[in-house]
Amino acid sequence: MLDMAKKILTVVSFDAQLFKKELYKAMKWITDAEELKAFQEWCIIEFGAKYPAIIQKAFSGTVARS
Repeated sequence: MLDMAKKILTVVSFDAQLFKKELYKAMKWITDAEELKAFQEWCIIEFGAKYPAIIQKAFSGTVARS
């Protein structure tokens, strides 16, 4: 699921609303705390400059699980 989520986010990254929608959807699919942490790090590296507020809001509170 992690690889699929990465592919989808890469495809929809041209649009902030689509990116946000797919990011939240992907976070529901990823249930393992370590995978979620890796996904967060990947999102920051890949899209942190473009969508910092969306990423920060989406992952706020999730880091505490790991």
